[in-house]
This record gives sequence, C-alpha cells and structure tokens, in this order.
Amino acid sequence: MLDFQDSDDEWGRLAYWMRNAAFEQCPEPLMLLDPRENQYIDCNIAATELLGFSRAELLKMPITAIHGRELGQLIVFTEQVLTQGKARSSRISCRLSSDERIPVELSGARTVIKNREYLVVSIRDMSSEDLFRDREAADKIVRGGLLEWKHLQSIFHEDERDNLLMLTSVGDGIYCVDTNGLCTFINPAAQRLLGRTDNDVLGQNIHYVHHHTREDGRHYPVEECPIYAAIRDGVVHEGIQEVFWKHDGSPFPVEFTSTPIISDRSIIGAVVVFRDISERLRTETQLRDALNELEELKERLEDENAYLQQEFLVEQRYHGILGESGVVKHIFQQIELVAQTEANVLITGESGTGKELIARAIHEASPRHAKPMIRVNCAAIPHELFESEFFGHIRGAFTGAMRDRIGRFELANGGTLFLDEVAEIPMELQGKLLRVLQEGQLERVGEEKTRNVDVRVVAATNKDLRQEIENNRFREDLFFRLNVFPIHSPPLRERGDDIVLLAQYLLDQTLQKLGKPELKLRQGDLRQLRAYGWPGNIRELQNVVERAVITARNGRLNLDLPLASKGEQRVAEPDTVDGTDVLPDDEMQERVRRNMLAALDQCGWKLFGEDGAAALLGIKPTTLASRIKRMGLKPGA
Repeated sequence: MLDFQDSDDEWGRLAYWMRNAAFEQCPEPLMLLDPRENQYIDCNIAATELLGFSRAELLKMPITAIHGRELGQLIVFTEQVLTQGKARSSRISCRLSSDERIPVELSGARTVIKNREYLVVSIRDMSSEDLFRDREAADKIVRGGLLEWKHLQSIFHEDERDNLLMLTSVGDGIYCVDTNGLCTFINPAAQRLLGRTDNDVLGQNIHYVHHHTREDGRHYPVEECPIYAAIRDGVVHEGIQEVFWKHDGSPFPVEFTSTPIISDRSIIGAVVVFRDISERLRTETQLRDALNELEELKERLEDENAYLQQEFLVEQRYHGILGESGVVKHIFQQIELVAQTEANVLITGESGTGKELIARAIHEASPRHAKPMIRVNCAAIPHELFESEFFGHIRGAFTGAMRDRIGRFELANGGTLFLDEVAEIPMELQGKLLRVLQEGQLERVGEEKTRNVDVRVVAATNKDLRQEIENNRFREDLFFRLNVFPIHSPPLRERGDDIVLLAQYLLDQTLQKLGKPELKLRQGDLRQLRAYGWPGNIRELQNVVERAVITARNGRLNLDLPLASKGEQRVAEPDTVDGTDVLPDDEMQERVRRNMLAALDQCGWKLFGEDGAAALLGIKPTTLASRIKRMGLKPGA
C-alpha cells in the first residue's frame, strides 16, 4: 500500500485513507513509477490481476523485465508526463507471468508524495480491442477511461480539498462511515443512486438508511452487514450482489467494497464504493434467456429430427412392409393392382420372407379393410380338426363338442381369410374348401343347414404347389382357384438394398422393446450383414439383431451370425477362380488385403481370442499383427 504522509488533522487522515483505498480498489490497473530510479514502487490489485504477478514480485522487477526493449519509448512517455502533467503513450507491451506479452496503452499523471515527484501510471489492456465494432467505439471507451482517471489521479495530490473534489466527481457511489457506523461523507453519485441529500444521510446510521431489508423483504440485521464488518475486523469486505434501497422505497441491485480506514494502527472508519448493477444483471438475464431458448430450440430440433426420421421410415413402409429395393417396389405395385379386386391371391416364398405382411397389406388396401382379416396356420391344425376349424360345428357333433362353435370362414365373413401354409391342408378337406370358394356356401360339422359366406381368400405357402400336384398331395383345381393372382415374396438375399434398412428398423424396435440405450451399427457390422446369405430371411435377421442387442458390451453390438466352423468360415466373397486360372501377384495381394480387412472389420479389429480376427483367418495373432503393420492397414481403410 502507498505510504501516505501522516496528518495531525483527523479529517486529513480520513481523506488520506480514502484516497489510499480508492487507489487500491480502483478497477483500472494502476502502478506508481519513481522516475529517478526508473522503477515501479507500488501497484494496486487490478495491476497484479492483469499481469499475473504478486505485488512483491512486480516491485522487485526491473522495468525492462516488464516492458522489454521498449525502454526508450517509456522514457519519452515519462518526460512528457513530468513536463505536461499528463500524457497518453502509443502502444507498448507488458510481460505476463505466463511469459506472454500483451499490447497495452499507458496513461500517466504526475503526483507529489512527501515533496518528491512520482508518476501514477494507468495500464490499459489493448489485446481485446478488436472486439469493438469500430474505432469510434474504442476511442469512446478510452476517453471514458481517461475522464475517470482525471478524477482518480487527484488522489495523490497533497492538497486535501483536491481529494474531495475528486471523490465528488467519480461515477461510482462513495461514502464514508466512522466507527459508530455514522455517515461522515457521501459523494453526489451516491446521493443520486440512493435518491438522498446530505441532510438525509450525514450523521445517520447508513445501514438503516439504505441497507435495512433484504431483497426478499426479510429484515437485514446491522450486525450481519458486511459494510460494518470492515470496521470490526479491519478486513476488506465485498458485496457481490445485494440490494440497496432508495428514498422512494424501491430497491436496486449493487456490488460494493467496504475498505477499513486505518490510522496509527487503529480503525477510524470505512470507505464504501458501490455501483448500480441493474443493467449488467439485465444483460446477464437476457443472455441466460437467450441461451435457454437456444437449448430449447436445440432440443426441439433434435426431437423434430427424430420424428422426421421416424416419419421417413414410416413412409418407406407400405402397410407394414419396409423396403426400397426393386423387387419390393414390384410387390407394392402388385398389391395396388389386386387389392381393389375380389380376386384370390396366392403368395409364395421361403419361410420368414414376410408373406403374412403382404397378405395384410392386400387386406388393408382393399374395400374389406373395415372387416377383420382372420389368419389360419394350416400347419398347426390337427388333421381331425381341420373341418371344424374351417367351417365350425354344433353341440354334440363329435366327442368333446360341448357347444356350438363358429368356424374361421364365418368369422372372416365380409373380410379376408388368410390361409398360411395352405399346402398342409389334407386332401380329403381340399374338395370341401374348393366348394366354399366356388359357391360361397358351407355347413357346420353336424349340421344340415347351409350358410352363405362372403370371404376373400389369400393363401400362402413355402412349397412348390405344382410339384405337390404331381405328387398327388394337392388338388390342381384348388390350385387354380387360389392362384388367380400370384405374388412371389423374395428371400432376403435377393434384397441386398434393404438389409441395412431392415436391420436399422429392427434395431430401433428391439432397443425400445428391451429398454436398452442407443446402439448403432458400425460399418463392419453392415458389411457383415450384407455378406451373409440369410437362409432364415427376415425372421433370422430379427433374431440376430435381438441377440446382438442382448449381448452388447461397452456400447458395441456383437453380431453373432451362425457361420460355419472357424477354419471353414469365409470372410470375404472371392471371385470365382477355377483350378486352371492363374492370378497376377498384385491381384492376389489385393485379395489378401481385402480378406484381412473384412475379417478385421467383422471382429471390430480385435486380433486375439476366439472371437478375434486371427482365429477367423486361421493364423496366429502375432502373424496377423505383423501383416497389418507391413500392409499399413487401418480401421476404415
């Protein structure tokens, strides 16, 4: 702290301590320069915070250690201040504690302490000047700082009345209290902020004037007031965000510093500097609201994106059928053509290809969509119960028939009857089924009454019915009655463009069903899915995806495709080469490279272990590691 000259006058001592506190608590970095020794002899808190050095470190440094090789420019600046009383230099630099240098602008004023001339130097950081929109705004800030400095520099004049003039001209509110907490001085800025006059404040307990109540309306005890705490313990106290009360009873937010005034090692009062932070809080609130709004917009965009992706997926589904390959689009066209008619449909294809989905799509797109679609799994019905299941029975028709029962044809009346695995219908029942299809009439088992039914039949099978006809296991006339409009459901291996789409859809459904966190298919997973033959079709894909989700570890799916034994596994599909073909060495090396990459991607670049790429390739892990290094293989290559 500055060693100000003592004064026998009590008001003089108070004024000295006020200027001392103002120098120390000034928000602008200030340094005191001895021009004779060319050495800084004091600095305030803001200067230590700007440069990153402690006060002791700064005062021990030669001036060249702070300003570098710009000593000549600093000497010119010093001479200008001593001769003109004030000066503002061109830019020079200052060294920070991190050894980084920043551009600064020095403003100076001459002062006299104990009959000796000194320079009070204000340091302005110019490194953020480019944040100003234009030079005019920057000059305005500089001019404002210089105006404020004109008031602060008078702190160091020996004339006490000049000190009082300085205190009355600064923009921050300043007042002083004695050891009893009574106000002994208040500047015009404080009067304006509080809406008070000298007569309202001087000689009064300042706490009861403007600090008596908390923001929420609760009483603020004077013993808890940090302003008076500085008088009790001799320590600087700060109020970060409290409220002062105006004369009209309205509160306003402030930040303040209460600095004890010490003379002859005794506390004689405190000087309080405060400022209205309403505008700053308003700006912070607006910024916080803007950030919250941005966060809400971000969340809304994420939700909308997820919704649109789901909508896109739904649009790609045609009545539950997902796909965009050529064969699937052809099925869509066939469904559109036949749905509006009453023609019977025969759907053929391997197990697990989605034949029931095609049947349901035909029903939903037909005029019968308001009525039910009744599904009958012909392979699951015992032979002796076929007739009862199809046409129903009356009570007592056979042993165990305890009541009347409606058959599937009557349940589907007005709607659609889906006969899955139609080739499993016994030959003896096929004639009765043919009659219902031709005449639209049936009799329940044990009943002579003929009932009319209006049913559209969609049949499906994974067998070759023509071959079944040749083997006398299926009636040809029934085949012709069912095969009015044939649709073939292609196996998954013929829908290469749909595998990824189906896998992603099944993955999303499985994660939702099992309540698992989000998992993603990697590129290696996709290549593995495309390379597999899928003998079980979509049903097998569904099982593989569900198993991968259940066995996932560390956020990674574990696709466990039922391939052949490790020594016989085929990692990549090589081009067909017979025993007489000879390949060039570069082509053979490229095949080896592709094969290794396929194995590594399939195993997630894991080399060791039973599920590692080395075991898949049938070589030692060290050999594989050596080849990877030699070939320069990398993930994603």
